[in-house]
Amino acid sequence: MTTRATTAFDSGSAAGDTLTRDALAVLQPGFAGTTAPDWVRRRLGEGLASVALFGRNVAGQEQVTALTAQLRAERDDLLVAIDEESGDVTRLEVRTGSSFPGNHALGAVDDPDLTRGVARELGRRLAACGVNFNWAPSADVNANPDNPVIGVRSFGAGTDLVARHTAAYVQGLQSTGVAACTKHFPGHGDTNVDSHHAVPRIDVDVDTLYERELVPFRAAIEAGTRAVMSAHILVPALDPRHPGTLSRRILTELLRGELGYEGLIVTDGMEMRAISGTYGLEHGVVLAIAAGADAICVGGGLCDEGTVLGLRDALVAAVRSGELPEERLADAAARVRQLARWTAEARRDPQAAAEPAPEIGLVAARRALTVTRSGPAALVTEPVYVATFNPAANIAVGDETPWGIGAELERSLPGTTTGSFTGADAGGAALQASGGRRIVAVVRDEHRHDWMRAALDVLLAARPDTVVVEMGVPQAPPRGALHIATHGAARVCAVAAAERVVTG
Repeated sequence: MTTRATTAFDSGSAAGDTLTRDALAVLQPGFAGTTAPDWVRRRLGEGLASVALFGRNVAGQEQVTALTAQLRAERDDLLVAIDEESGDVTRLEVRTGSSFPGNHALGAVDDPDLTRGVARELGRRLAACGVNFNWAPSADVNANPDNPVIGVRSFGAGTDLVARHTAAYVQGLQSTGVAACTKHFPGHGDTNVDSHHAVPRIDVDVDTLYERELVPFRAAIEAGTRAVMSAHILVPALDPRHPGTLSRRILTELLRGELGYEGLIVTDGMEMRAISGTYGLEHGVVLAIAAGADAICVGGGLCDEGTVLGLRDALVAAVRSGELPEERLADAAARVRQLARWTAEARRDPQAAAEPAPEIGLVAARRALTVTRSGPAALVTEPVYVATFNPAANIAVGDETPWGIGAELERSLPGTTTGSFTGADAGGAALQASGGRRIVAVVRDEHRHDWMRAALDVLLAARPDTVVVEMGVPQAPPRGALHIATHGAARVCAVAAAERVVTG
């Protein structure tokens, strides 16, 4: 950094004010509460250009609409981001479960027009609430069935399948004026570690990366995705030292250079231990911007004003010390503002007003079901016992959102009772709790949990008429008198599954 650049940012100077505004502009912070805090509204006037909504900010559609209106009273071209993948990962319907099946269900149907329509209806609902930036879709190829964090968030294990549905999703969502954010670049599907907890590593060769992981991102770029989210994963074939979010080789040379991407690059949540636990939050943010990221996602956990100001000041200090080029920060801020202008213009475009399609989620969930019968199982006509085998939810999904089909079967079969089980004695406990009733066993990724597989062994040995409903990735062989795979645990998937339980 030259002497001129270093001294230009003295406190109170015009250049210093520009630097501070740019540092605020690249942050996408969350906040607490269901109304706009004073500190957020104040920082919007000082240069903050984005905010992020999480489940804690959502009480209902009318409340979210009022919240975004509060925020836009301070800045009309504000980016309001949300992690609304639908399916298992929902924020807009965090208390009830999603009205839309997730990616894996859409991939199971394999009708890109349906995927496009689902994304369009989702975009319509987000836009109606004042949300204009969605951290979706996941373009990860679920190459590792034991992946603990992607799973049903992926359209599937086939590269071409994921690519065509990623493109369709981007097109459908953005047709409503809501910016898509394709994630997690350069691909999080072949990992066995959750980056919320540690740094995952993908040990495949360059040819595999280009032929598998990168193909859906190319499709998203061709479809016009307005944003791409980086992954906190180490890919030694590309960069043996830095995870994707902090890698100039991956973000600038590969994504911008080789793939020709010109839109916004946003990081995955920077509080995740893969970054904060390895590099530190503030230093990690500086490294991410230097590597080529334009926007910093923060606020899933840390959501206070002090965090935002600390990150702002860290960026300013990095420019002043020469660690972060002034031009790189200015370019990042400009890309954020450019996307904000696009969403503001799209909001005023009458062509972005989608026709409502309220039933499309249920239609998609019904089409996604895979039903396998073993012998002449009798129809379920009497009240049953629903035994839900409940694994720990990953952080991306969260534990606030209900799942399972118990509530739906209680409505259709009055007198049905339910129980939730975990651990080595889950099968015996469920059998005893059933009281002799026919059992509907609900599992989630049976193939990843030895205790869950053992629990089903116990149930099926005692009650071969058990109905099994798999609401995760269906890798294990179908078993039970009736086996229903929903390809996801969204509320709408539960509705569709409950219908099939009583109709066979």
